[in-house]
Amino acid sequence: MLVTLNQIIEEGRKKKIAVGSFNTPNFECLLAVLEAAEELDVPVIIAHAQCHEGVAPLSQIGPVMVEMAKRSKVPVCVHLDHGEDFDYCKRAIELGFPSVMIDYSTREYEENVAGTKEVVDFAHAHGVSVEAELGALPQREGGEGAAAVDPTALYTKPELVPDYLARTGIDALAIAFGTAHGIYKTKPVLNMDIIGKVRALTDIPLVMHGGSGISHEEYREVIRRGIDKINYYSYMAYAGYAEAKRTAEAKESDFFHNMALNVKNAMKENAKGTMKVFAEK
Repeated sequence: MLVTLNQIIEEGRKKKIAVGSFNTPNFECLLAVLEAAEELDVPVIIAHAQCHEGVAPLSQIGPVMVEMAKRSKVPVCVHLDHGEDFDYCKRAIELGFPSVMIDYSTREYEENVAGTKEVVDFAHAHGVSVEAELGALPQREGGEGAAAVDPTALYTKPELVPDYLARTGIDALAIAFGTAHGIYKTKPVLNMDIIGKVRALTDIPLVMHGGSGISHEEYREVIRRGIDKINYYSYMAYAGYAEAKRTAEAKESDFFHNMALNVKNAMKENAKGTMKVFAEK
């Protein structure tokens, strides 16, 4: 069933779990995530990131995501991940997405506030939730473009949170505390204290981006400290790539549809294992 971001976060809080948000830029990803969630009977968020426009245009993948969410046996929120401008967020809303993220996190603070407020005003007029980011990850969505600065300089500043929330009116806040998009080349060092400091200031749903590649213990700790939504994609996608490579090298089939099925099943198992960790008590 299709639900809003607020509804799915409320469901997660009732169960005392974090809700996983999985990018689904193609049909195999969609099937993998939704089948995993249904088998585990957990709520889930399926997301389309603007950086994947060249992989699957929003106009094509968006309606499929909405329809599959409606047909699902579990609560599913369809979310725009890392919308980069007002127009793209508007397009997602018009396609029936109940949740969008506007990401102005790399802009100057005042520009972030003003641009985010513009999206919030439009989205709320259409009954749509908005996520935004304060602080920034050292790599952009997709894992490219690592910043040539000390990552700690990009961490969320808790003292800015009350002002940011009051002036933007967002429904969920993504915070930066040491994670990164893409495949980790070295083990991330997380500043967990930032989560606690932000949580002490607000009850708004908190989001962790760059959720792939950290330990099970770290997942449990960030959830305990107040993270409600965890974005996950890179390691699931890599599991699919590794299975495609294995299938090709083993010469198991001459048909792409057989390879695609193997890839879907590999990503499903990866997503399922991750959802289990998010739902541990």
